[in-house]
Amino acid sequence: MFEVHAFATPNSLKVPIALEEMGLDYRLVPVNLRQGEQKTAAFKAMNPNGKVPVLIDRSVPEEGDLVLGESAAILVHLAEKTGRLLPKDGPRRGKVFEQLFFHASGLSPAFLQAFMVAIQASPQPEAKALALAEVERTLGVLNHVLERHSYAAGDEYSIADIAHFGWVWRHQAIGATLDKFPFVASWHEEIATRPAVVTAIERTVALAQ
Repeated sequence: MFEVHAFATPNSLKVPIALEEMGLDYRLVPVNLRQGEQKTAAFKAMNPNGKVPVLIDRSVPEEGDLVLGESAAILVHLAEKTGRLLPKDGPRRGKVFEQLFFHASGLSPAFLQAFMVAIQASPQPEAKALALAEVERTLGVLNHVLERHSYAAGDEYSIADIAHFGWVWRHQAIGATLDKFPFVASWHEEIATRPAVVTAIERTVALAQ
């Protein structure tokens, strides 16, 4: 059994998507960011960084619970545990990690910065424009990749797609559009209709209700 401490956030969403895609049983435990529950001593005992999501893997009792923070690390752990959505070796595996690192260093920070600007009471127009410009830059990189391949790391759906989708799913919330990025738009539309993704979105959004 897997336990996922999460909230209705893009990074949190990635983990239920992976668990649903892999057919694994899990329980979602809400961590209300609006009430600062991620800052409590109990939560920081699991993740000193004070961020969601956190995965607790209790599937191997004799080894004790594995507690993992960082959504990309969780995705890799689940993929390696199940043998799904991550090639075991070779160039295709390298391309998945390339996209995971691009997500961690480029796309995710860009979207997060734009989101932080968007939720300000009176965002500065210049700050908003700069943030959205970086979002568009990273979307352009992803669009270039998807122009050549069906998915982020090649012709097979992988945890790299799940990582990117988590934030691209919220593009409207930051005032971004996919109009300039037709390959990202079609990719986003396809993934958003996958049964596992639909279920994961419903369960994750419900954490904030």
